[in-house]
Amino acid sequence: MNPIFFVLPIIAILTYTLGLSLKLDDFRLLIKRPLPMFVGLFGQLILLPVIAFVIAYYSNLPVIFFVGVVLIACCPGGPSSNIFTYVAKGDVALSVSMTAVSSIVTLFTLPFIMALTVDFALAQGMTDTILGRVELPVGNLLIQNVVLMLIPILLGVATKFYFKNAAVKLEKVLSKFAFPALIFLATIFFVKHYHNIANHLDKLGLCVLALVLIAVATSSLLSTLFKQSSKIKRTIVIEVAMQNAAQAIAIASSPFVFNNEIMAIPAIIYALFMNVVLLTYVGFLTVRDKKVVAISDQ
Repeated sequence: MNPIFFVLPIIAILTYTLGLSLKLDDFRLLIKRPLPMFVGLFGQLILLPVIAFVIAYYSNLPVIFFVGVVLIACCPGGPSSNIFTYVAKGDVALSVSMTAVSSIVTLFTLPFIMALTVDFALAQGMTDTILGRVELPVGNLLIQNVVLMLIPILLGVATKFYFKNAAVKLEKVLSKFAFPALIFLATIFFVKHYHNIANHLDKLGLCVLALVLIAVATSSLLSTLFKQSSKIKRTIVIEVAMQNAAQAIAIASSPFVFNNEIMAIPAIIYALFMNVVLLTYVGFLTVRDKKVVAISDQ
C-alpha cells in the first residue's frame, strides 16, 4: 500500500490536535514578549532554512536530496517540542506560542521558500541521473497546506469553542498520538527505502547531522546575542532544532505536490538525529541543573 494513505490522515490529525490546544494567549505573547518570540521565529522561519540551503548546496547532494534537506528545514513546530521544553525546564508558554505561530506562518513561508529553492535548482541545471528535474506545483502546495494544515487547525479551534469538555478529552487522547505517529511514519519509509537510505547515508547523513548540530549552536548563539535568560534560551534551541518531519514527509510524498517518496528521506534521517541530539541536550541540561542545585545547597 502507498504510504501516502497513512501520511495525509496523520498530518491532518496532528494539526487538528494543535487546533484543540490553541488559546488566544498563545498569540498575545507576540505583543507581551516580542523579543523572545522574534528571536525564536527568526531562527525557525529564516535562519534554519538558510543554513539548510548552504549546507545542502555545498555538500553537492543530488537535487532530490538538496530540495529534501531544505524542505525539512522549512517545517518548524515539531509536535514534541513542548514536551522536550517541559523536561528541559524551559519556558513552556513560549514553546507553545512559537509552535502555534510558526504553524500558521509556515502555511505561507514554506511555499515561498520551496519555490525559490526549486527555481534555483532548475537555474543551476541541477538534475539527478535517475529522477531528472524536480518541479514544484506551488498552487497545489498552497491548496494542500490549506486542506491538511489550516482547515484542521480551524476545526480544532471550533471544537474547543463549541464543545469545550469534548475538546479537552480529545486533546488528552490525541496529544499522546503525536510521537508514536512520527515513529510509525519514519519506520514505514525507512523499511520501504532502506536501500536508498543505506546508499546515501554517508554524505546525506553527515549533511543532516550537521544541520541539526548547527541549528542547536546558532540558536543558542542567537539567544545569547539577544541576552535571553537560560530558560528562554533552551526553549528557543529546542524549537529551532525540532522540525515537523511528518509535514515534510507529507509534502515530499504527496501525489499533488512533489510526488516523490525519496525526497522524504532527509526528513526521516533528520527525525532520528533530531531526537538523539535534543535528548542528549536535555540530558546535559538536567545533569548541569542538578549540579548547580547541589552546589547551592552546600
